[in-house]
Amino acid sequence: MIQLNHRKEVNIIAKSKNEIQREYEKRTGYAAQAKYKKNTTKQIALQLNLKTDIDILQKLEEVQNKQGYIKKLIRDDISKNG
Repeated sequence: MIQLNHRKEVNIIAKSKNEIQREYEKRTGYAAQAKYKKNTTKQIALQLNLKTDIDILQKLEEVQNKQGYIKKLIRDDISKNG
């Protein structure tokens, strides 16, 4: 941000990335969303091999909602075996 004062001098005020992010969070309510997400969700990553897991990758490419599809498979397995 550049500020001009009455003496026509230029003062450069540098903001850190964290300061900019905090201001954005305050303006948009993102902080509340991030807090909710942190307290109510868990992310699990799945790494698949392009050679040995090709059948799984091909199937996942066919489905529109990958997360929903995986959840359904797990829930079906739970109800079948639980």
